[in-house]
Amino acid sequence: MRPHAMEAGPSGPAISFAGEALTWGQSACKHLESRPKASRTSPGAGWPAAILDPLERLTHEGVMEILKTDEAQALVAKALEQSGTSADVAETVANALVRAEADGHGGHGLSRVPSYAAQARTGKVQGHAVPVLQDVKPGAFRVDAGLGFSYPALRLAIPELAARAKANGIAVAAIHRSHHFGVAGHHCEDLADLGCAAFIYGNAPKALAPAGATKAILGTNPIAFAAPMEGAPLVIDMAVTTVARGKINAAKEAGEAIPEGWALGPDGQPTTDPEVALKGTIAPMGGAKGAALALMVEVMSACLAGAAFGTEASSLFEGEGAPPNLGQVMIAVDVDAVSGGAFAGRMVDLAAIYAELEGVRMPGSRRLEARARAEREGLAIKPAILSQIRDLAGGSQ
Repeated sequence: MRPHAMEAGPSGPAISFAGEALTWGQSACKHLESRPKASRTSPGAGWPAAILDPLERLTHEGVMEILKTDEAQALVAKALEQSGTSADVAETVANALVRAEADGHGGHGLSRVPSYAAQARTGKVQGHAVPVLQDVKPGAFRVDAGLGFSYPALRLAIPELAARAKANGIAVAAIHRSHHFGVAGHHCEDLADLGCAAFIYGNAPKALAPAGATKAILGTNPIAFAAPMEGAPLVIDMAVTTVARGKINAAKEAGEAIPEGWALGPDGQPTTDPEVALKGTIAPMGGAKGAALALMVEVMSACLAGAAFGTEASSLFEGEGAPPNLGQVMIAVDVDAVSGGAFAGRMVDLAAIYAELEGVRMPGSRRLEARARAEREGLAIKPAILSQIRDLAGGSQ
């Protein structure tokens, strides 16, 4: 679906549809104020049907193009196949990227397609790699991702990890010779859907300078946790930096500036240029505590999986160079067995405590709203990114 026409108006861009032109600065605000107050938290409620799509999908930067999730899935898979990735791997990777986009994690979503495709074309990531599971102990195993994308390795590991946790109470999987692993919380959420509390640790190429230093030696090093809960799993997912590096890359791919305070350039000065930021450093969240968390994740991923350190790994955004050779470690716990059957009830009680607090929600709950909206209305994609993906797919889909 193509965006609605947009033209300049006296108070900013105008949206043209149904024979009416509205300015973003005036008419959209007028419609927002007239929207029934009780319905403002429900997307679409109280809006004239003819203007819902353009108003919901317009940003101050311009029009967002809308794709259904299955259309996005097919387009991304084709772009990856055209770049030298096998059909099965392309489908798995596309599913992960579209899922990230749907949940509102654009930095791990479709903005990654150009760099993924570039790396597949040069062989920096092996687009035909088939992951191999190596048994270690009853409650431990390793997966060799074959210097390919991480998602096929994670797809292999997750059901095996859940089964071993059920058999042993707890289990651990180490993935090595791996790559960028996307939204960390998704992998834990999948384990929570299988009845396990789960942790995942994964390292990344250097981007973070420890407190008191200006040289980057650690990555953004995400950590995530999920647990079964009534309705949908509780998911806590975070990078240990002030912002995920993927968001800076997404801004670069879209040709946009980044907010001041996100990153420092190589000279140690704040920058709003994403190109400069990707060559510099990102501050750890919480100062020294965030840097310590990054070090912990480096141990739990690079050291425990036998993978490259952040100082050794090549860029995840450039087509040239050696494979990143990153590592991820997942831990799964059988919550029913370990809690003596009390876990589900205790989670209900914990959720009730949060529900009593005004203006507070359980972490990760926004993903469910974003996911439902994407399924209902489609994905809003920045035209600059979508154009690159269409070019990679070999047409104007």
